[in-house]
Amino acid sequence: MLAHLAAAFLSLAFLASVVRISVPYALAALGGTWSERSGVVNIGLEGMLLIGAFAATVGAERAGSGLAGVVAGAAAGAAVGALYALLVVRFRGKQIVCGVAINLLADGLTRFLLKATYDSSSNSPRVDAWSWGGAGLLASLTHPLVIATVLLVVASHVLLYRTPFGLRVRAVGEHPEAAASLGVKPARVRVVALIASGALAGLGGAWLAADQRQFVAGMSNGRGYIALAAMIFGKWRPSWVAAAALVFGAAEATQNALQTAGVGVPEWLVQMLPYVITMVTLAGFIGRATPPRALGEPLR
Repeated sequence: MLAHLAAAFLSLAFLASVVRISVPYALAALGGTWSERSGVVNIGLEGMLLIGAFAATVGAERAGSGLAGVVAGAAAGAAVGALYALLVVRFRGKQIVCGVAINLLADGLTRFLLKATYDSSSNSPRVDAWSWGGAGLLASLTHPLVIATVLLVVASHVLLYRTPFGLRVRAVGEHPEAAASLGVKPARVRVVALIASGALAGLGGAWLAADQRQFVAGMSNGRGYIALAAMIFGKWRPSWVAAAALVFGAAEATQNALQTAGVGVPEWLVQMLPYVITMVTLAGFIGRATPPRALGEPLR
């Protein structure tokens, strides 16, 4: 049994599963990094993933193109990010409350639109336009969305630490009043960061839809919250955040491997594994991670 488990965990199929599972975590956590670096807590990543997945499914199905679905998912996520910016930047709403409201809105709205569009309360039909890529490790590593995720991580690191805009984002997240005294417009910076955050999370939702080749009600399934944990674990640094997403992806892949292997452990206990690792990670690292100083504070 142990030899069988060891072989399963060292197989190329397991590594491919880790990559596949980590993509939405990485994209959502990257979006959360942009948001929180600007000083806005983004609990709404879960809803942005869900809206992005639904929009990507409809876009791919109607246009007959996977690329159209990806664009639709990112655009829908950006639109939700703009709505969140309106609530927390323009109207100075409580960020945690508004983020939870975004998640509830996304869950209810996607179920309503699913019924209205496909006459189903559970899932959409399978979308043939998503039938690209294979199941092996090489196919996973060369998948267009995986390559795009790697490029976005690199681009985010360069933008955040090597450009004037990134400096403004970090300054607004640390001390918006001081940034404003130097001519920076904190509200504008936060709005742009939140729209970018939504677009990245929507892209993660597009991956979920492409991976399952359909939309399933509630398919984000807590990934937005785990992405927040990955963001904290990665200390709000894009490259570290991506590495943390791989850790959580490996935890979920391990859960799937244990269920497939039938090791005699109760199924409910195996299903808890990703969430237990999330809680242990937060308990062990949240005290060591220093968030942006103005995180959660409304602009005055």
